Amino acid sequence: MDHQSAAMELFREGYNCAQSVLIAFSDVTGLDRELAGKLASSFGGGLGRMREVCGAVSGAAMVLGIVGGYFDPTDLEAKKAHYHLIQEFARRFKEQNGSIVCRELLSGVSVQEGPDPEARTDAYYKKRPCAELVGTAAQITDDLLKTM
Repeated sequence: MDHQSAAMELFREGYNCAQSVLIAFSDVTGLDRELAGKLASSFGGGLGRMREVCGAVSGAAMVLGIVGGYFDPTDLEAKKAHYHLIQEFARRFKEQNGSIVCRELLSGVSVQEGPDPEARTDAYYKKRPCAELVGTAAQITDDLLKTM
């Protein structure tokens, strides 16, 4: 499956960045679209539109956690390996985009503040790098999944 194109299209359909990435990988995670969408719903706009960690990064971290995360809190090697994986994802994303923080990725873009989402208009999509960011997150996630 072309996760990169799928994530970008999902964003253009109106899903937030985290939802777009997590839903795009439903074939890998085994999550159905509704559950994936609900799990990732809080992470849009950098966590509830607070412009913190980019939702695309959060969605990718969820995919990587489902596929290669740890469960046993006493398994320090598994925990260490997973944190290395997540930090490698973040390093690659930063290398390509300059940051993993939503407000920094949107710097120079006029965005409304507060919890109310903006209307998804043509102007909204034209001024934001978000579709490209979810595509980048999906591509990096695919690359990392190949190493697991």
